[in-house]
Amino acid sequence: MSMSDFVILEGDYSSFTKILEKLGRDSNAKLVFLLDKNGQQIASTGDLDGIDPTSLASLTAGNVAATEGLAQLVGEQEFSILFHEGQNENLHINVVGGRAILLVQFDERSSLGLVRLRVKKASVDLSAVLEDIEARSEAQRAATVGSSPFSEITDDDIDALFS
Repeated sequence: MSMSDFVILEGDYSSFTKILEKLGRDSNAKLVFLLDKNGQQIASTGDLDGIDPTSLASLTAGNVAATEGLAQLVGEQEFSILFHEGQNENLHINVVGGRAILLVQFDERSSLGLVRLRVKKASVDLSAVLEDIEARSEAQRAATVGSSPFSEITDDDIDALFS
């Protein structure tokens, strides 16, 4: 099920934000960003000054998609962690629960080891929230099956109508 099938409520957003804020503090990150695999921002914390969040989200999702293609070419299901090291800034990108992407931007005030350690814990917490959302979405979907006035209409009915 994709994130586009999910309804994220205010409490879910609050949970995401708390986890991201803790991750940012504990890893001494400049920016922590959570997005879906389609490149839509879910939540963020930290310094977004001078950064276009829409571009950051879409380019990160594209990067993950390209890397998934590379993984399949070499016989892996996925490469769940990506790291980009720059002269002043570093990006740690992690796929969370196969559904979302966590991006952490950090500089010399932190280290890759610290970020990886903190991301590992945060990923478990984020996955739990995503699983709760998925379970709620499945329950809502199951409750609405058959309740639509259109649920009884078949393809044959539509074909007969326009024949």
